[in-house]
Amino acid sequence: MKKKVVVAFSGGLDTSYTVMYLAKEKGYEVYAACANTGGFSQEQLKANEENAYRLGATKYVTLDVTREYYDKSLRYMIYGNVLRNNVYPISVSSERIFQGMAIARYAKEIGADAIAHGSTGAGNDQVRFDMTFLVMCPEMEIITLTRDSNLSRQEEVDYLNNNGFHADFTKLKYSYNVGIWGTSICGGEILDSRQGLPDTAYLKQVTKTGSEQLTLTFEQGELKAVNGTRFDDPIAAISCVEEIGAAYGIGRDMHVGDTIIGIKGRVGFEAAAPMLIIGAHRFLEKYTLSKWQQYWKDQVANWYGMFLHESQYLEPVMRDIEAMLESSQRYVNGTVILELRPLGFSTVGVDSPDDLVKTKFGEYGETQKGWTAEDAKGFIKVLSTPLRVFHTNHNDQQL
Repeated sequence: MKKKVVVAFSGGLDTSYTVMYLAKEKGYEVYAACANTGGFSQEQLKANEENAYRLGATKYVTLDVTREYYDKSLRYMIYGNVLRNNVYPISVSSERIFQGMAIARYAKEIGADAIAHGSTGAGNDQVRFDMTFLVMCPEMEIITLTRDSNLSRQEEVDYLNNNGFHADFTKLKYSYNVGIWGTSICGGEILDSRQGLPDTAYLKQVTKTGSEQLTLTFEQGELKAVNGTRFDDPIAAISCVEEIGAAYGIGRDMHVGDTIIGIKGRVGFEAAAPMLIIGAHRFLEKYTLSKWQQYWKDQVANWYGMFLHESQYLEPVMRDIEAMLESSQRYVNGTVILELRPLGFSTVGVDSPDDLVKTKFGEYGETQKGWTAEDAKGFIKVLSTPLRVFHTNHNDQQL
């Protein structure tokens, strides 16, 4: 009997080569599996299916894990206001983990002997896929033709062309990874640290001028309504915000960071929905969380984002962090008003039943109601005691 191999199939050059080579040269029974976390259109998925069979696959499947991706990762990134290096919404790295898990589950379901992906040896994705497969299906061989043979793009194109698969894999100036939580952009000017991306590099162009208000309503930290329209499906809500914000070119930026393998990496991105949702959510938390809730949530959220990026989603501590993040959201309720404009936005205000700015104890900068003037003077005197002790004993200290 032929050995079964599941190929994590995106439809791109590397995975197309992998499907054909394993079927034709190695005699595998190839199962091409496309794990969709929200970045593939129906037209792309249909083309993937047709191409997989043309390449020699025995079977093609689409594994839709978009909702799982939201339930098990995206909502916690919103709870934590997670931005890598305070800049980049962690999209590709978190998507890869869930794509890898879906592929691993499918491989186990069909009793595969091996599992393959198209990652190169110079990026983060090889780590994310390999680590997920090693944990979830350790008995299976991991095949990575592009990495192991250090194949060039031209070698792969030539092989496909010579074997009757003619597709347009011409090297474009930029490469894109489109997902529900943003689009990453690599290549072109990004390779030169002195340059930024031109407007033409972005997939979504600015089509609106002037400004408009956007309202986002949260219930226990989850986005539930956009401009008053309620969404039961969180993916639909995110897509709605993306459509509104992308028309202004909101969410464009450049991220520079450390890769898992130790080198520096630079990537451009456009992510209107993540920036608007996280910006609104963080603003609402300023009104509804205590000082120490905000502080400690920021600490664990930073680790959560880092572990996602570093392929540590399956580390047990992640479930503990998620529990803390979810607990912190019980009073994060209300509507946030944002002002949108080309290439940017600002926070305007909130309407929340849990607004801690509204208190019977006083209004900041106006009048106190929960204490007297004498109480205030006594509090200040006690608060200053350690400073007064130090400076009394060290009166030579120059101030």
